[in-house]
Amino acid sequence: MNRPSRTRRVLLVRTASLAPAAVALLAGGLSAQAALAQSSAWPRQAVRMIVPYSPGTGADILARTLGTRLSERWAQPVVVENRVGASGNIGTASVARAAPDGYTLLMNVNSHVINKSVFKDTGYDPVRDFAPVSLTAWGRLMLVANAGTGLRTANDLVKEARANGGRFNYASPGIGTPHHVAMEFFKQQTGIELLHVPHKATAGAVADLVGGQVQVMFLPIHVAMAQVRAGRLNALGIGSPKRDPSAAEVPTLAEQGLKNIDTDMWYGLLVPAATPREIVGALNRAVVEIMALPEVRTGLAKQGLDATTSTPEAFGKLIEADLMRWQRVVEQAKISASD
Repeated sequence: MNRPSRTRRVLLVRTASLAPAAVALLAGGLSAQAALAQSSAWPRQAVRMIVPYSPGTGADILARTLGTRLSERWAQPVVVENRVGASGNIGTASVARAAPDGYTLLMNVNSHVINKSVFKDTGYDPVRDFAPVSLTAWGRLMLVANAGTGLRTANDLVKEARANGGRFNYASPGIGTPHHVAMEFFKQQTGIELLHVPHKATAGAVADLVGGQVQVMFLPIHVAMAQVRAGRLNALGIGSPKRDPSAAEVPTLAEQGLKNIDTDMWYGLLVPAATPREIVGALNRAVVEIMALPEVRTGLAKQGLDATTSTPEAFGKLIEADLMRWQRVVEQAKISASD
């Protein structure tokens, strides 16, 4: 029978004589050392980046842009996985449950915080269950109308909606999506009434908007401008503090006198909450360097995404502030996924 070495026998004897609390402390110390050793060699295998939305969305574009360059940097595969369903909750919850070892990442949009107020049970807590890594971009929503409505500006919509209550319907890709809460925020700030017609995805909502079954909608700029330039939709305004370079001819809502309507969407990278700080720091440095590359910034700008980075701490503060901000909008609009 194999016998333990002298060093191991001494350790076993000494450990057996320790009080339970001391044993736990020793074990914790060894675990911390193991985590530190693991993080210093990270990554040693393929990394998964979960996108809780379908291909072609802003989060997907960012994940694939970032993933390609991280793979080159690390000489390890970065596999982008679209895990869709329940307005992003399925994919997001899967990351919350993943091992906190740096091999499962999450690229998300501000639905990450909106969903907590919309759903009774998301399967995760947007603050407690994740460690923020960095912002990756800001995306802008454009208010658009079916060309047949004759609406040319956001003020046209406000004027017509006030004069003819119930005349206009608006589409969204689903209850609680950024498109949905952005329009409810617009309604609250302007005092108009519009009927919400939720869809199961952006493609169906756009098809009904172009076909005239619904009249208006907030859309990401990279989706909206293709239809605007084809003459199917009219651009009414951008819900952002500044114009977007990819649609520089379209004024902001604020420029039209509609103040304090900021519907910008943040995108960012997160990991499971207990991921070692050394891995979070290494990830943050890599993201900051990659998103600063001119070709990355230019490529994203063409799709209406403004490449932006931050410290993990600053991103965490944004998440907490945005959680409260959209909670107020959701509560006032009485938005619920059970509707």
